[in-house]
Amino acid sequence: MVSNQFPMPLVEKETVNGTQSSFLYTEAFNRRKIFLFGSIDENTSYAFTNQMLHLMQDKTQPIDIYINSPGGNVLDGLAIYDIIQGCEAPVNLYCISLAASMASIIFAGGEKGRRFILPNSKIMIHEPLINSTPGGSASSIATTAESLLKTRELLNGILAKHTGKSIKEINAATKEDRWFTADEALKFGLADAIVTKIDEGKEE
Repeated sequence: MVSNQFPMPLVEKETVNGTQSSFLYTEAFNRRKIFLFGSIDENTSYAFTNQMLHLMQDKTQPIDIYINSPGGNVLDGLAIYDIIQGCEAPVNLYCISLAASMASIIFAGGEKGRRFILPNSKIMIHEPLINSTPGGSASSIATTAESLLKTRELLNGILAKHTGKSIKEINAATKEDRWFTADEALKFGLADAIVTKIDEGKEE
């Protein structure tokens, strides 16, 4: 799920058949670790779905998901959110550097007690945006606005559910870009613990 813009370092292992090379990304996946890095789009959603379908076959071992994303497409992000919600295996979510916009919904939507954030990472929440200037008839613009308001209601409802805040509080917080430090995210209910050792998932 890491796009081509990210390097894919190799690791070499000595086996009975000699030295064999494999990508560190593959090694991490074999240890039930998934990386949600970069913008969220249909390619991200497709790769994530494939990886989760494979790992979810074992319902006893935890899956670790590492997030560093500015957000992206709402529908693709909601697909990722839904898959995590329906996963019967334990899922640990780690915010590394940034979980913004749609990525913040995915991170905040993790199981209570399993949403970990690194000390210098940040989370940003806001209302859904229109990526381009709306055009067309007055009716089509009104339809677009209505759809956007419904999307806001859905996303803010998700945030309210997982943070314990009221819809009124979430609506006020998302009117503009709202940035949270790790400490602030903890207090707002977006995260459960600040960690320095990402493989441990223990509160520091």
